[in-house]
Amino acid sequence: MLKQKSSEYRGFRNPGIRMKEEMNPQLARLYGSRIPVLIPAIHAFDKAHIVMLVERRLLRPDAGASLLTGLRQMEAEGVAEARMRAGGGLHSGEQYLIRLLGEEIGGRMHLARSSGDLSSVGMNITQRQKLLEIMRAVNRLRRVLLDLAREHTGTILPGYSFGQQAQPMTLAHLWLSWVATLARDFERLHGTYGRVNRSPAGAAIMVGSEFPVDRQRTAELLGFDAVHENCADAILELTNDDSLEVPAVVSILYHSLAKWADDLIQWSTSEFGFLDVPDAFCNTSSIMMQKKNVIGPAEVKGASAEALGGFVVAYHGLKGTTGMPVNERYAACEIMWKVADSVVRDLGWYCDLLPVLVINKTRMREQSWMNWATVTDLAGVLVSRRDLPWRTAHQVVGIMVRLCEERGLGPAEVTPKLLDEAAVLYHGEPAGLDEAAIAEALDPERFIAARTLQGGPAKAESLRQAQLFEEATRADEKIVSDIDARLAASARKLEAAMDAIIARGA
Repeated sequence: MLKQKSSEYRGFRNPGIRMKEEMNPQLARLYGSRIPVLIPAIHAFDKAHIVMLVERRLLRPDAGASLLTGLRQMEAEGVAEARMRAGGGLHSGEQYLIRLLGEEIGGRMHLARSSGDLSSVGMNITQRQKLLEIMRAVNRLRRVLLDLAREHTGTILPGYSFGQQAQPMTLAHLWLSWVATLARDFERLHGTYGRVNRSPAGAAIMVGSEFPVDRQRTAELLGFDAVHENCADAILELTNDDSLEVPAVVSILYHSLAKWADDLIQWSTSEFGFLDVPDAFCNTSSIMMQKKNVIGPAEVKGASAEALGGFVVAYHGLKGTTGMPVNERYAACEIMWKVADSVVRDLGWYCDLLPVLVINKTRMREQSWMNWATVTDLAGVLVSRRDLPWRTAHQVVGIMVRLCEERGLGPAEVTPKLLDEAAVLYHGEPAGLDEAAIAEALDPERFIAARTLQGGPAKAESLRQAQLFEEATRADEKIVSDIDARLAASARKLEAAMDAIIARGA
C-alpha cells in the first residue's frame, strides 16, 4: 500500500505516487530553505482557509475544530520550529496536521487550494509587512530631519551644482529637501502597499476551484484590503509585477540615502571640514594611523548597490513566458527580504547619526561666499538700482569675477572701481554702485534672508515648510497606524472565528 503512515507523513511528493524516486537531498534542502521567512504568513493562511471552509460548509465543523485546535497546539510548540520539524515548506501545516490527526482529518485542509495561492499569499503578506516596516522608518527619519531643520535655519552652507559652488543655502533648507524626498518615498511605498495588499487566496494555481470558496472572507481574515479580481492575475507565477515594484521603490529610496551618504563623507574631509562624524560611526587604518574613515555612510552606499542589484535579479528572474518563472521568484524575493531589512537598518542609522554630527558653522559660512556664490545678487542690485537689463548685469558681474580671479582677489576685495572697470569693458558705462551696496549684495546672511519666496531658504519660510512637512508626516504616520489597526482587527477576527468553530466542535 502506497499510503503513508500518518505519523511519518512527509508530504504529497512521495516515491510511488507521481515520482518514482526521492528528490535529490541538496535540491530538497534548497527548496525548503526558501520558505522560513514566509512561515508566519502561511500559518495565518492555513487558519483562515480552514475557517472559510467550515463557514462555507465545505468542511465538517468537527473536522474544522480538530484542525484549528491542532494549529493552536502548533503555536504552543512554536510555529516555526514545529513546521520545520514537519518538513518545512509551503505545506508544512498539512504535514503537521496529518501526523497529528491522520490523513482522514489532516488531509482535508488543502481543499480548493494550491501551492500557487499558498506562495502568493505568503509573499504578499510578507511584502506588505516589509513595506510597513520601511514606511515606519521613513517617517521616523522625517521627524528627525524636521527637528534638525528647525535648529539650523541660520546655519549657512554652500550649495553645489556640477560639483562647483553655486549659491548659499542653509542646512535647514537642504534637510527640508531631504524631508520632501522622503515624503515622495513614502507615497511610493504606500502606493505599492495598496497594490501588494490584495488577496490571491482562492485563486489556486490560476483558475480557482469548482468548490464554492469565499475569497472575500479569507481576504478579510488575513487583513487584505481587496481580492485580486482575476485568478490568473493573482498568482505570482503568472503575473509578478508587484514583486518587481517592491524592490524598485526600495532601490529609489536607497538612491537618495546613498547620495546623502556621499554628502556626509565629502563634508567630513579635511578639505571641506564642514562637519565631524562621531567616532562611533568611523574606523581607522591598519597602516595609516592618522586616518578616520567614515564607514557608516560607506556601508549605506554599499547597501544601495545591493538594492539595485536586487531589482535587476528580480527583473531578470521573473521574466519568461506566462507560468514559466516559478522558483526564480524565490531567488528574487530572498534578496528583496534582505534589502528591505537593510534599508530599515540604514534609515535608523541616519536617525542616530544626524543629531550627533558636529557642525562647523564658521567654516560653512566662510565657504558659502568665498568662491563668488553670492554674486548673483550683485547683478540683481544692478538691475534694481541702476535699471540695467538682467543680461547686461549678468555679463558685467561675470567680467568682474574674471578680473578678480586673474588678479588674485576675493569677494571681500571687490571695490566700486573694480566693478566700474568691468561695466565699462562690457558696455562703456560705469556701474555706479558704492562700497556699501556691493558689500550688502555679497553678504551671505542677507542673501539667505532675501529669499522669502515659497520654497526659499529664509528662516520664516523654512519654518513654514517645516510645519507643512510635519503635517504631511503626521498624516502619513496616521496612515501606518490605521493600517496597523486594521491588520490587528483582522487578526482578532480570525482568532474569534477559530474560537467559535472550536467551541462548536468540542
